[in-house]
Amino acid sequence: MRLPVRHALLATTLLIAPSLCGAAHAEEAEAAPDPAGTIIVTAGLEQSSSATALALPVKDTPQSVTIIDRKRIEDFAITNVNDLLEQAVGINVERVETDRTYFSSRGFDVSNFQVDGIGLPLAWGIQFGDLDTALFENVEIVRGANAIMTGIGNPSATVNYVRKRPTDEFKITGSAQVGSRDYWRVEGDANVPLTDTLSVRAIYAHEDRDGHLAYNHVNRDVYGAILRWQATPSLRATVGYTRQENDADGVLWGAIPLVYTDGTRIPLSRSATTSADWTYWNTRDQSLFGELVYDFGGGWSATGIATYRRFQEHSKLLYAYGYPDRETGEGVYGMSGIYPSDYKQYLGDVYLSGPFQLLGREHKLALGVSVSKSDAKEIEDFSTDTIVYPGPSEWGETGIPEPSYPGGYVAADYSDRLTRVYGAAHLNLTDQLKAVVGASAMWIKSTGESYGTSQARKDSKVSPYVGAIYDLTPNLSFYASYTDIYNPQSEIGIDNRRLDPAKGTSLEAGIKSTWFGGRLYATAAVFKAKQKGLAEYAGNFDENGCAPGQTSDCTGKAFDSYYDPTDTTSKGFEVELAGNVTENWRLSGGFTLLNVENADGEDTRTWIPTRSLKLSSTYTVPEFNDLKLGAQLRWQNATTAIVSDLATYGGVEGDVTLRQKDYAILDLMAGVRIVDHLRASLNLRNVTGTKYLNSLKWGQAFYGAPRSAVVSLNFEY
Repeated sequence: MRLPVRHALLATTLLIAPSLCGAAHAEEAEAAPDPAGTIIVTAGLEQSSSATALALPVKDTPQSVTIIDRKRIEDFAITNVNDLLEQAVGINVERVETDRTYFSSRGFDVSNFQVDGIGLPLAWGIQFGDLDTALFENVEIVRGANAIMTGIGNPSATVNYVRKRPTDEFKITGSAQVGSRDYWRVEGDANVPLTDTLSVRAIYAHEDRDGHLAYNHVNRDVYGAILRWQATPSLRATVGYTRQENDADGVLWGAIPLVYTDGTRIPLSRSATTSADWTYWNTRDQSLFGELVYDFGGGWSATGIATYRRFQEHSKLLYAYGYPDRETGEGVYGMSGIYPSDYKQYLGDVYLSGPFQLLGREHKLALGVSVSKSDAKEIEDFSTDTIVYPGPSEWGETGIPEPSYPGGYVAADYSDRLTRVYGAAHLNLTDQLKAVVGASAMWIKSTGESYGTSQARKDSKVSPYVGAIYDLTPNLSFYASYTDIYNPQSEIGIDNRRLDPAKGTSLEAGIKSTWFGGRLYATAAVFKAKQKGLAEYAGNFDENGCAPGQTSDCTGKAFDSYYDPTDTTSKGFEVELAGNVTENWRLSGGFTLLNVENADGEDTRTWIPTRSLKLSSTYTVPEFNDLKLGAQLRWQNATTAIVSDLATYGGVEGDVTLRQKDYAILDLMAGVRIVDHLRASLNLRNVTGTKYLNSLKWGQAFYGAPRSAVVSLNFEY
């Protein structure tokens, strides 16, 4: 059995929290009226500060950057970030459970998430429930280490969600959707200039759907209100509040055992589940932020942002462990618990940016300080009742009786503090050669305890960054970048102590180019990252909290995972393109090839695909009521995982290899203008009905969604 840890340490996630206000800041020093983030101009020229703290065109940024804009979100009716990131080049979405999702890039877990450049802490890089896309204008993904932005050079990726912001134009949009499996959704977005200096934007969405798994149902409400006030020509104030309530029933904690005790695969239907109708996983995510931007003139501006975030969850969960006997179907048991949790985070960031003159040339500079504090409290109410499952043919068909619960106790209570000082400069060395240099210094302090493991630590680190762009022609550039890896970890070792941070280096080099008059942007990159001491799953403590070979003085938590520090190297290449081939033909996508090895040169982290392809295209025919046709395709090669504990449950000795063969998922869309201001569209997902397992990360899995359809009506005025 391989039991995923129920509650990870929020300490690590807070390390990435108070990152630079990226898109919310650096646009101010440029010519943009909206500080919220990216300005879509033309392919490769979109302004982004997610990678280097400086508002630079993507073409001039010495890292791989992908932008998924609002138009693509609406074209393909993408309503949550899990579905969105599945379409992002170089990003893998590991759906290990219905309501807990991991992400990886370039062979490593993605742990750096931001909203408007401010860190969005996710426990162990996990998304709990579905994060709705209604609040966001676009999403920026920076692949590779990102030490300037986060202070932590995790060589996977940084994901920045760019909020919708008030503008000077009156605009109202709305949509209504219905689809397969009792799906329905309504969404509204109103931007209203109240005066010449005051604008407000209000957003609401409601979604209701049945999952393709038995018992599973999701009900979600999203609210957003943002007010912008141009107090003086030089001073702008913005305040906002967002709230999302995601209630899910019939949820998976862990997933489904895939093999019998003899090592052969269990034939399962797509709707099979080891959940029950009494399980749930409800989350409430609230954020309140305030922002002041002052323009000093001459391109210099200062920005201050304060953010309060409170994330609450309340869940009643059921986990299945063991393996069934092929003849009797017996051998799978369950454990259940109730888990209320409350996380509070306070983030502050002050940022200064602008141009300066040196040696007859103009350069750009960005400097900032950020502070953060996080408090976490988690309750566990764990049932001691014995839960026995029926045979696999009845999973999802025969209900599991709900156990009793003895009462909750405080399982985790800890706090984290992080202070950062960071800076970056864009140096205009010659007409062809540009350089980006910078560094981030951070100081970390944690206190408290989580599930019997002390969270106490005190550490500091300075992470440098250097990158260069050389323009061979006006449309073709070479680039390279380097940064340190300093990756704090929450995983525990066999001694039930938290592992030391992983350390190493990350290198990237490539070519960036624009085509067809700048409409199409293309890039190719090679990368290599080395991490020493990276957590690698090693096993589970037994029911007494003992690791293999231990008989006394056991300190682990029953059934929790423990990890070994290993040296891991990731290398590969990516190609990507984005933009317009013609005025009406839009194209984006890319291919990733990856190799991940341990210190002995052996393949590791084999549940991550080493080859993946993402493609998206739309074509508009203006003559036929703006008819738009589109498709998006994602493909990945085969993945594997090892089951090594069958003998523990009376099964065969040795390892058994699980395999998910390569697969492709094709989505299609068509939309047409019915009358002025009103469009109708049809989205077909997984058109070919491909049957595939979502992720083998934990050695358990459940099937991905089958074919479905969504019909939408979209209003814009």
